[in-house]
Amino acid sequence: MPSKAPKKGSGSAAGNGTKEDPWKLKTPPGTSEFEAYLDKSLDPPALVVKVGKTVLHYHARAIEDLHQMLKKHGDWMLLGSADEQKSAAEGTVEAWGRSNKNPVKGWYGLKKGLRGRFGMYVPPVLEAMGLAEVEHNPRNNRMRALY
Repeated sequence: MPSKAPKKGSGSAAGNGTKEDPWKLKTPPGTSEFEAYLDKSLDPPALVVKVGKTVLHYHARAIEDLHQMLKKHGDWMLLGSADEQKSAAEGTVEAWGRSNKNPVKGWYGLKKGLRGRFGMYVPPVLEAMGLAEVEHNPRNNRMRALY
């Protein structure tokens, strides 16, 4: 995980990714806006995502873990975003974000009931940091690592 607030990457994100100056992002289809920031004071450190009044928490290490997985994958990968209560399509970023084969051996989402949508909210953060390229189509978006 980066040791200081990451610089803004190729995405169209305002902000520095801190609680005081969160990234202002859009979902990959561009239909919703949200804010995100890293909070290292939480246990475990978290990527905090605010969508309207809803607040989601993902392991902060998801950023580096997802980037490493995408580099190993070596090609585009479907995002496959889904709520926690729904199944994630196999072979998608969403499925990886809840798999017992990922580095945290399960969900990156930290709040039961709000652990899904990994494939919707985490990819734009990687894009803002310059770690990944994300498609912005109405649906079936993909991402790939930047090196």
